[in-house]
Amino acid sequence: MDIPQGELADVVKRLKRIEGQIGGIVKMIEDGRDCSAVVTQLAAASKALSKAGFAVVSTGMRYCSINEDGEAREVDLRELERLFLSLA
Repeated sequence: MDIPQGELADVVKRLKRIEGQIGGIVKMIEDGRDCSAVVTQLAAASKALSKAGFAVVSTGMRYCSINEDGEAREVDLRELERLFLSLA
């Protein structure tokens, strides 16, 4: 799916936050922090990453279901299903 970059600005912001979160997790591990704290942060980062992925697919569904003339066009449902399942 080709989505204009501006349509994904919010997702880019989310991914940059996740990037910082991952850096914090790496530091926690390097500093020998408690395992449960590390796992909690990993779970939060994983959930945030999944949400970002679903946001991309959702935006793609909206954008790719309308052609340049504003008319509805056929969507490849198998491709959408594959994308959703790849996030599961």
